[in-house]
Amino acid sequence: MKRYEVGQIRNLALVGHGGSGKTSLAEAMLFSAGVTDRLGRVDEGQTVMDYDPEEIKRRVSINASLAPCPWKGIKVNIVDTPGYFDFVGEVRAALRVVDAAMLVADAVAGVEVGTELTWKYAADAGLPRIVVINKVDRENANFYKVLDELKEAFGPHVVPLALPIGQESGFKGVVDLVREVAVLNPAPPAKDVHDGDIPAEVRDRVKEYREGLLEAAAENDDALLEKYLEGSPLTVEEIASGVRKGVAAGKLVPVVPASGVRNVGVQALLDMIVAYLPSPASLPPVTGTNPKTKGEEQRIPAENAPFSAFVFKTMADPYVGKLTLFRVYSGILKSDSAAFNPNRGRSERVGQLFIPKGKAQETVSEVSVGDLAAVAKLQETTTGDTLCDEANPLVLPALAFPKPVYSVAVAPKSKGDEEKIGSGLSRLAEEDPTFTVHKDPISAQIVISGLGDLHLEVICDRLRRKFGVEVTLEAPRIPYKETIRSHVRVEGRHKKQTGGRGQFGHVWLEMEPLPDMAQDFEFVDKVFGGAVPRQYIPAVEKGLREVLVEGVIAGYPVTGLRCMLVDGSYHTVDSSELAFKLAAGLAFKKGFQDANPVLLEPIVNVEVTVPDAYMGDVIGDLNKKRGRILGMESAGRAQVIRATVPQAEMARYAIDLRSITQGRGTFRVDFDHYEELPAHLANAVIEEGKKRQAKD
Repeated sequence: MKRYEVGQIRNLALVGHGGSGKTSLAEAMLFSAGVTDRLGRVDEGQTVMDYDPEEIKRRVSINASLAPCPWKGIKVNIVDTPGYFDFVGEVRAALRVVDAAMLVADAVAGVEVGTELTWKYAADAGLPRIVVINKVDRENANFYKVLDELKEAFGPHVVPLALPIGQESGFKGVVDLVREVAVLNPAPPAKDVHDGDIPAEVRDRVKEYREGLLEAAAENDDALLEKYLEGSPLTVEEIASGVRKGVAAGKLVPVVPASGVRNVGVQALLDMIVAYLPSPASLPPVTGTNPKTKGEEQRIPAENAPFSAFVFKTMADPYVGKLTLFRVYSGILKSDSAAFNPNRGRSERVGQLFIPKGKAQETVSEVSVGDLAAVAKLQETTTGDTLCDEANPLVLPALAFPKPVYSVAVAPKSKGDEEKIGSGLSRLAEEDPTFTVHKDPISAQIVISGLGDLHLEVICDRLRRKFGVEVTLEAPRIPYKETIRSHVRVEGRHKKQTGGRGQFGHVWLEMEPLPDMAQDFEFVDKVFGGAVPRQYIPAVEKGLREVLVEGVIAGYPVTGLRCMLVDGSYHTVDSSELAFKLAAGLAFKKGFQDANPVLLEPIVNVEVTVPDAYMGDVIGDLNKKRGRILGMESAGRAQVIRATVPQAEMARYAIDLRSITQGRGTFRVDFDHYEELPAHLANAVIEEGKKRQAKD
């Protein structure tokens, strides 16, 4: 591949609502640039960007996919991202390493939930934005209606840079408002276009919207504004300069019509990306932390600066193994060299470097500042790590991924697959920071957590395909606990004589609840006069602790309890550690039943962020879930609701909230405390626990 200078690179993420046509648009860009010799189609499963078997099967993007698109001497690195909420981690990772976001909106559906959310993600990342109103060729498409929706949703600085020529099936080109020419595609989806005269039917609109563009461009440059206000005509170069400055400052968001499926307007779009979006050379230095001095340091985007790069994605490639994707912020990385990972304190051997093109890779000898690339088989490095020059270490700010909010338990379909499940899921968790796996210490279930049901379905499909393990999914058991509410004194006696040496252990225990329920267990030795010999007292405590784990009334661990050994007796021949351990267990079980036992349930803190319009519905739903509303506060145009809710009620909240708010709500959950489960609910849990114990 040709070597590009830092000023000849554009890094661009395609974001938007699921189904808005991001992948089709990326395919049209690659086809127009000559990267591919045919226009890939999502519904036929032969696109460059959607190559994962799950993507082909489901016909949706699941992974962020990278491909370079050379256009008129400029390398446009396209990162195509998923549009479905379950894969938002891929979107966040992509936005972390690009220099601009291309928001794709559907010309029929208009501004959707995903349009709003990805706009916010790009704004939070401080990225310049360009909007493509895609699918202008479809029936009922309306470019101007969607343009008005964009202005209403995001502000008057959303300004068209091009207008469509024709609508629906008659869409045949665009008018470039800066150059005042028509860019026509006479035989779509062929990539041959030519400039022509502006058709009469759109001249009035062109005049109207070009005037708005001139005003928006002039506002970004004092000299241009003065000239514009004086009524002097602005040159094409002056308008382009004003647009470029406005886009870089986030004060102007260009809008362009296109059809990815028919490849109309795509060549003009590429021209505008090259002309108006920033290159890495125009960006300020990146700031990180020197791990040695703990002070902040900067790296300018230059080849002669010390090398620094950020890892934004890790994936398992079937041919080259673990593949690490990164963005170079300064310096140069060469193949067959070394790079230092300051997050791990380890030097990594760098083998062959690649430029990914979807699932394919093109080998390169080096990767320079501003570019996106990949390397295989790094041992320690994972997503969010920095790679740098060991003599000039720098840790770049970490990625903030959303925490998992939806969990299920997995069980093997075939006996003996437990180990393969564990190792396979761990490997998948390395690839996806929004996915976690752990073994619940109380239920012994393997619990996987992600951002939604589709996310976990895909994980299980990958587990089957990559590791040959099939699993069944079930609801994770809630980690209830058992405790007592009363003081009790109880006797435990274990006596067994079957000829010869027998077994004899005898204890008296007092049991009472601890004032601090967060404390699990306290054992107190109050024996006087050797009623229980000293050598047997540890066995008494051991017998108690073994029963604690098993539980008494429903098979859940016991907590918040003090046991005092107050008396007992022994036999000089028949007493043993085992006998006293068994006697203590018998006493505990009997005493627990007599001490007003109760079940405790985990309570979680929930913080829900929703638009104002959904606040009442969300609060009502939380109340139905036995939640206690703690407070509300404004956060811009949204409301943040804080509540405590029983964990048992939150199992499907990710799905419920998405339904209530049409996907606009987000939430996070943290464990808070345990409290007593109401009796009418406890009875059902106890019965279920007894059935499970009998089955086990």
